Amino acid sequence: MEPILVYFLLFITFLLLSKLVFSSPKHKNLPPSPPSLPIIGHLHLFKKPLYRTLTNISNQYGPVLYFQFGSRPVLVVSSPSAAEECLTKNDIVFANRPRLMIGKHSGNNYTTLAWASYGQNWRNLRRISALEMFSPNRIQMFSEIRTDEAKSMVRRLVAGYEYHKVEMKSVFFELTLNIMMRMIAGKRYYGEHVADLEQARKFKEIVEETFELSGASNVGDFLPLLRWIGYKGIEKRLIRLKNKRDEFLQELIQERRKLRVNSKSFPSEEKKKTLIDVLLSLQETEPEYYTDEMIRGLIWILFAAGTDTSAGTMEWAMSLLLNNPDLIKKAQSEIDLQIEPGRPIDESDLNKLPYLHCIINETLRMYPAGPLLIPHESSEDCEIGGYNIPCGTMLLVNLWAIQNDPNLWKEPRKFRPERFEGYQGGVRDGFKLMPFGSGRRGCPGEGLAMRVVALTLGSLLQCFDWQRVGEEMVEMSEGTGLTLPKLHPLEAHCRPRSIMLNFLSQV
Repeated sequence: MEPILVYFLLFITFLLLSKLVFSSPKHKNLPPSPPSLPIIGHLHLFKKPLYRTLTNISNQYGPVLYFQFGSRPVLVVSSPSAAEECLTKNDIVFANRPRLMIGKHSGNNYTTLAWASYGQNWRNLRRISALEMFSPNRIQMFSEIRTDEAKSMVRRLVAGYEYHKVEMKSVFFELTLNIMMRMIAGKRYYGEHVADLEQARKFKEIVEETFELSGASNVGDFLPLLRWIGYKGIEKRLIRLKNKRDEFLQELIQERRKLRVNSKSFPSEEKKKTLIDVLLSLQETEPEYYTDEMIRGLIWILFAAGTDTSAGTMEWAMSLLLNNPDLIKKAQSEIDLQIEPGRPIDESDLNKLPYLHCIINETLRMYPAGPLLIPHESSEDCEIGGYNIPCGTMLLVNLWAIQNDPNLWKEPRKFRPERFEGYQGGVRDGFKLMPFGSGRRGCPGEGLAMRVVALTLGSLLQCFDWQRVGEEMVEMSEGTGLTLPKLHPLEAHCRPRSIMLNFLSQV
C-alpha cells in the first residue's frame, strides 16, 4: 500500500500547486481558453492529428489561445497576424526551445541547432550552417550530386515501355537520404554502388527508429509524475538510439579524418569535399569548439531535417497530381516547351518552369512538412494579440490552420497550383504562407530543399507518364508524426514518355 499512498500524496500536492500557480494574480488577461481539468489541463481534448484538433478549437474560441498541457502553459496562434507578432516583434522572446525529452536525447542535451535555446551557442551554430552548409555557393557545389541521384532514380524506374507499379514513398526517401549522405560523408546507402552493406544496414535501422520515436507522443513531457511511473520505456529507447547514432556518426567522422591524413586519397577540389571535411578543417583551427560531439550534432540535424520532410512533400505532390491528371499534362507541356526534346532537366532549368514551382508551393500550402512548426518557448513575459503571455510558455504556430483557412484562401482544400502564378518565392505574403517557418528559428535549409524537390518532381514528370493504380482516387488521409506523413504510402503506375526514350535508353 505504501507506493499507492506516495502517489496519492504527490497527486494532492500537484493539484494544490497547480491551483496556486494558475490562479496567481500575475497571470491576468490571458488569451481565451476552453474549460480544463485539474492536473491534466486540456490534454483530454486532444485527438490526432493535433493540428486539426487545435484548428477546430480555434474556430470556436479565436486565433490566439491559451492551453495547459498538463503542467506546461502553451500558446497556440492560428492567424497570420498573430504568427507575425510572435515571429517578428517578439522574435527574440520566442527564440527559445522548450525542454522536451526528444530535445534532450536527440539534441545532445539541448545543444544542437534545432534544440538549443537562443544564446551564443545557437548563434554560432546558425552562423556555421548559413556560411558552411547552406550558403548559395555551398549548395551549388553539390549540384552534381543532386543531378546524379535524380538520374539514378530515373534509371531505377525504367522497366520496359508499359505501365508498371512503383512504391513512391521508398523512391523519394532513398533519393533524399542518398543526397544528404553523399553531401555529408561522400557515400550512398541505397541503389547501385553501395560500398559498405553492413554500414548501410545500420544507417537504415537508425533512420527508421528515429522517425518512429520522433512521432511518438510523450505525455511525460507534460505530466512529470508519469515520466517516473510509466514512460521511462520511451526514454530508454531514445537513449539507446542516441548511443547507436553517435557510434555510427563517429565512424563517418573517423573515415573522413583518415582520408585527410592520407593526402593522396583526400579530394583536392573544394566541390568534392564533404560537409564533414569542412567541419574537420574548422576543428583544426578551433578544436575546443568544433568537438566531435558538436560535429555529430550538426550532421545529424542535416539527416533528420533534410530527408523525411522533402520526401514527404514529394509524395504529397505526386498524390495530388495523380488525382488531377490534367495538371500533370500542363506541367509536362511547360517542361517540353522550355527544355530541348530529349535533354534531361538540370537545376539551371528550374527558373524557367514557374508552373512546377506553383505545384510545389500549393503542395506546401496544403500539406506543410511541419504543420505546427518546431515548438518555441518564451524567455520573458510578453503581449500577443492584446493578451499577456507569461514567461516559460510554449508556442505552437498552427501553420496548417493558417494555410488552410477559408478566410485567407479560396477553396483551401482544393488543389489549385494556379493560385501561385506570379508569386515571388521567399515572400511571406503577410504570413499566410511560411512552410519553412520564419524569423530566427526559420529553417536554414529552405534553398536546398526547394532545389531537391523541384529537380526530382521535374525529372519524374519529364521522363514518365503517370497513372493511378486502379480507378479510385489516391487516398489522402494524413498519418501521425512531426512531419505530416501520408497514412498510406503512395503507389503509382508509370511508363517512359516517348519524347524521352532516347535519353532513357542511355541513362
